[in-house]
Amino acid sequence: MLTRVTGCLLRRATGRGLAAAALLAWVLGAAPAVAIERFAFVTPGAEDRLREVLRAASLLVQANREGVEDAQEIVAAARADYARLVAALYGEGYYSGVVRIALDGREAAEIPPLAAPARVAAVEVTVEPGPPFSFALAEIAPLAPGTVLPGDFASGAPARSGTMQEALEAAVEGWRAQGHAKARPAGQDIVADHRRAEIAARFLVAPGPQVRFGALRISGADRMRPARVLAIAGLPEGEVFDPAVLAKAAARLRRTGVFRSVALAEAETLGPGARMDITAALVEEQPRRFGLGAELASFEGLKLTGYWLHRNLMGGAERLRVEGEIGGIGAQEGGLSYRIAARLTRPATFTPDTELALGAVAGRVEYRDYTATRGAIEAGLVHRFSDRLSVEGGLALRIEHVTNGLGPETFGILSAPLGLVWDRRDKPLDAHEGFYLEARATPFLGLTGDADSGARLTLDARAYWGPGTGRLVLAGRLQAGAVLGAGLLGTPREMLFYSGGGGSVRGQPFQSLGVEVTCGPGCTTRIGGRSFLGLSAEARLKLTDTIGLVAFGDAGMVAAGVFDGGEWHAGAGLGLRYDTGIGPIRLDVAAPVSGRTGEGVQLYVGIGQAF
Repeated sequence: MLTRVTGCLLRRATGRGLAAAALLAWVLGAAPAVAIERFAFVTPGAEDRLREVLRAASLLVQANREGVEDAQEIVAAARADYARLVAALYGEGYYSGVVRIALDGREAAEIPPLAAPARVAAVEVTVEPGPPFSFALAEIAPLAPGTVLPGDFASGAPARSGTMQEALEAAVEGWRAQGHAKARPAGQDIVADHRRAEIAARFLVAPGPQVRFGALRISGADRMRPARVLAIAGLPEGEVFDPAVLAKAAARLRRTGVFRSVALAEAETLGPGARMDITAALVEEQPRRFGLGAELASFEGLKLTGYWLHRNLMGGAERLRVEGEIGGIGAQEGGLSYRIAARLTRPATFTPDTELALGAVAGRVEYRDYTATRGAIEAGLVHRFSDRLSVEGGLALRIEHVTNGLGPETFGILSAPLGLVWDRRDKPLDAHEGFYLEARATPFLGLTGDADSGARLTLDARAYWGPGTGRLVLAGRLQAGAVLGAGLLGTPREMLFYSGGGGSVRGQPFQSLGVEVTCGPGCTTRIGGRSFLGLSAEARLKLTDTIGLVAFGDAGMVAAGVFDGGEWHAGAGLGLRYDTGIGPIRLDVAAPVSGRTGEGVQLYVGIGQAF
């Protein structure tokens, strides 16, 4: 027997019947009721996966789980379940299924909506799926060059309704990617052969004309200047339409942080020359924001941070951020350190994907080995090739006055920092898979007698892997750095490398590993080294949806020259994580494993994973 199947294969069941019955129950009033006493969900001949799909689709299963007592709600759920269960069968490729729902022995479909019983004590759902169907024919025409259809949309493959929908969407998107913005489905012919358990599916697509971008119409930009919205979006008016370009324009607007909501809508009708205008519906955020933070480590003490932010300083998405921090509160060694910084950024400078950044910073640090007062001004450009890949470069003037065992020293340098960031993590604060790569090169020119010229190179590489169910994540990190050209004593102390503490080797005191140098007869002092190598590994196990356990180990090496031996130390420990939804709160307890730089237990508290 052949059955002509029209639109029902691709429609989704809705909850309108359930909502209407619930409203009717509220109007008429409901008699006292009792929760379902006997519930059965029977799927004879169904495989385990299909059975779970059907149960997940059923409102009656949900009502029984939640202990629903109201008979009107149960009847409404039963009436809605016919369409929901049939749609679930179609979604898995079963088109000969039979659905029966009995409420106290009476077929639910035969119960008038206005004459529901006062109570329902027994519910029995029976779904006979029948045989699975396969494609006898699977065709879509015409197809744009380069269109890739789902692999299951082929003769002999399971004839799932979702596969047909995905194939049709892929065909339409294929034409849109070629500039045919108004491509749409133009017809379908779906025939089910129940004797052979086969589906013959033919779809037609109307590509429409090739479209070009028209004007960008703006609504909702109350504080933003329209010219800046156009510059940031970078929509190429007059060029052939491309949905990827449209998505990138929306991403640029969101990236500014000025807007709470960004929606780019295509015009329904085309203008002269097949041009299509785009409407940008924008909702602006409040322009100002501030935040506070704290980190605690047993050796370094307490660090308090805060910032004030203006998202749209001059009406062009200029972002001004002023931040400050005070550290070393209660530190075991050293004293109070402070830092204040300001940074102004302007998106869409020179190109829509290039950001101008101006900054200034000043501060003072007091460590066990030295005290330093520092200041810097800098200017640079950041170019984003994508949300994942960016490069930056600029110029910076830095001055540092240091007091240590070698006496007072002043280092003034002009540097040209260059950097690349490639971020493929799924979640930056709590990555489960992907990788992160940051590489930086900073050539510098000495401007004072104490400062040499040279270059500082750093690498930070991280990788994440979540095998199995996703409860376990294995994470690894490699850090490396070197100073080339400049001598050890001629390198600004801020550019030398130490190891130890939460950012390198947990379990070892902060900056406890450096290089011993002679400061006079019988006198030595410690400074940082010209090279550093750090290794970290973590096993993160999620015990519940919010609580996690972490086992970790870190190792670090600092050398006076460029990887010419040096000294190693290591630490290991356990940690707890509490997932806040934004990022985990971190508590790590670690102890030294090797090296001569530390003893006892170190405690670290912060927000986000250690790396």
